[in-house]
Amino acid sequence: MKIVIVDYGIGNVRSIYNAFSYQGLNPILSNDSEVILNADGLVLPGVGAFSHAMKNLIKYNLINIIKNYAKTGKPLLGICLGMQLLLEESEEFGYTKGIGLIKGKVVKLPFNKSNQVKLPSIGWCGIKSNVVKWEKTILNEINLNSEMYFVHSFVSNVTDQNEILSVTDYYDFTFCSTLKKGNIYGCQFHPEKSSIVGLKIIKNFIDICK
Repeated sequence: MKIVIVDYGIGNVRSIYNAFSYQGLNPILSNDSEVILNADGLVLPGVGAFSHAMKNLIKYNLINIIKNYAKTGKPLLGICLGMQLLLEESEEFGYTKGIGLIKGKVVKLPFNKSNQVKLPSIGWCGIKSNVVKWEKTILNEINLNSEMYFVHSFVSNVTDQNEILSVTDYYDFTFCSTLKKGNIYGCQFHPEKSSIVGLKIIKNFIDICK
């Protein structure tokens, strides 16, 4: 099985690489179109600013390659910023167009001084079900309210509720923490940093790729 992690110069992908290696695989880090399109499963990582990430994807001519891969029906997983990039646009540092595989907009977590809401959100938060069942998805056999590790200031405002696999509460604000649209998945949290439960999500993704 060939799992490819998209290499576009954004963030440290070592923990993601190690998480797949832990499952007995040898993931490939690449930005080569042929390698990506021949993958059994594709992972889009990301840490940092949305606009900078999109500039790098454009720099390496990866936008259409990722879109063409998604059309094959093979599994695609966006992690953290990688999930946000799947949406149509972001308001971070002004308007930036996204890849556009998921309808919606990336918006900032509301900052409320009276409630002392801190940004970025860093730490462990639980995931809850939305309207989509978790069976046969990357959240298969994951318990409700399992805690995942988050590091973010922006969230994905997904248009279609049927594409929201899980939600998470940050103070009194609820946001999409996992999405699914056909073969496309996204996690706002870092499964590769979320202990045993996160590794189970990685394994579920691998099983879907088989």
